[in-house]
Amino acid sequence: MDIAALRQMLDEAFDHAVVHHGYTTYMRDYEVIVYATADPSTGVAPAYLRYLFRYCVEARCETSVAAETWRISLDDRLIDHATGADLDGYVWGVKWHPLFPGARVLPESEATRRWSKAVGIDFHEVRLETNAHNLTLVFSDLEVSEVQVGYAPFVAD
Repeated sequence: MDIAALRQMLDEAFDHAVVHHGYTTYMRDYEVIVYATADPSTGVAPAYLRYLFRYCVEARCETSVAAETWRISLDDRLIDHATGADLDGYVWGVKWHPLFPGARVLPESEATRRWSKAVGIDFHEVRLETNAHNLTLVFSDLEVSEVQVGYAPFVAD
């Protein structure tokens, strides 16, 4: 995959809402579902976009929420926006995270070199940062497509 094209695809997701991320049902590829919106005056309709990181050999997810915030965010009422909105703590129930400061391609690493040599195709590493999770993915290709409202990534065939 061309690095310039990869960077452009990731830049287009900047500051949109991540509404889901995880391995696909067949467990090879990793998907990030983004709700993309634009200023209404542009005439660009909102859309749900599926960022499919193909041949994903490594996926690391870590919190970006500070320990002090975690400490006051353990109440289960915070997983529902209606019951958590007026409580102190992180309201998990908003069900989305802004992709900010965004996503970036990382420099070639030991992992990308090792996987490229072992499998015989190029691998890349990216970092996606939100206000709740940071993802680091090692993969070979990225496809972006629109999905319909109600797309359920974990429904078995």
